[in-house]
Amino acid sequence: MSKLKPNLVRNLSVVALTALVAAGCSSGATTTPSSSPSGDASPTSSGTAGTASPSASGPITIALINKQGTQQYFVDQADGSKAAAAELGDVTVNVQDVQLDANAAINAINTAIAQGVDGIIITVPDPKIGPEVIKLATAAGIPIMATNDTISDADGTPAPYAGFSGFAMGQQVGEKAGELYNESGWDATNTAVINIQKQDLPTCVERGQGALAAFTETVGADLPPVIDLGTDASAPQALDRTGAIVTANPDVKNWVVWGCNDESETGGVLALKNAGFGADNVIGVGLGAYLTCKDWKAGEVTGNKAALSLSGVEVGKLSVNLMVESLRDGTPLPEDSKVPTQIVDATNWEQAGVMCS
Repeated sequence: MSKLKPNLVRNLSVVALTALVAAGCSSGATTTPSSSPSGDASPTSSGTAGTASPSASGPITIALINKQGTQQYFVDQADGSKAAAAELGDVTVNVQDVQLDANAAINAINTAIAQGVDGIIITVPDPKIGPEVIKLATAAGIPIMATNDTISDADGTPAPYAGFSGFAMGQQVGEKAGELYNESGWDATNTAVINIQKQDLPTCVERGQGALAAFTETVGADLPPVIDLGTDASAPQALDRTGAIVTANPDVKNWVVWGCNDESETGGVLALKNAGFGADNVIGVGLGAYLTCKDWKAGEVTGNKAALSLSGVEVGKLSVNLMVESLRDGTPLPEDSKVPTQIVDATNWEQAGVMCS
């Protein structure tokens, strides 16, 4: 049996399969309801951050603040937000890219408040600034909604959220990776899994935990070892650090790769390709599909075998629609609104509507 570097190998025996939550795809954007005393379903509010006073019938301006705004997913989200605004009419969305700069995000909040926007939609660079951005928006009387990464106030109350379930997303990735591994006929003694995550970002951690739990359940007892690899969620760092993993583990012949996003997974798969591993020796399952689809579009035989398709466009549309409805009607923003996801591969990504960057 091949020996992986001890400080890189994750002991899978600690995975609690009994905690596994079944992942599934819904058919359309849904909001999580709570029950009213009469038994009717009604949206739940997340405190002052999710309340809004009815706006006049005049124009509405929304600040959309995104991290990593040049990544295709966030470009798509901005496009979806603007498309929803155009359909609603008399709505303007001002997009601000703060990359991974927490201070820039706080400055963007202050700027939006000074400009007198009616609502704020934000994907924070770091959830740790959640209490501060919620406090600023609430003090200004401006409703705020989180997208993609959840945030909470100083008391731990979450802001209204639109996006995906991180753990459930990871489950879908891990289940598909497990199915492909079982089909491969590979031997666990010369196979390893690379779990590429931004380890200080809770959303990424949840995705990795979901993937590992579902992979473990799908594969069963004969599991290959798992290497946890921390990156900044960019393709270049995944490329560099995966290369180091390969060099440190020369006895591994087959690799399974997943990550926090498409950048992580495709960076890892490219590193394996550069190291001389053929497509038959790599099972990569992306998360996003907007980069994994490039090989499929080009008709290449690739280690990028599948991906979980996420629509930034739909997140943008959903969040703007919910914000405008709240502003115009005075209804609370729903606590937790989800957009559906699905696994795609080279055979069906186009039919699924994946926007290949």
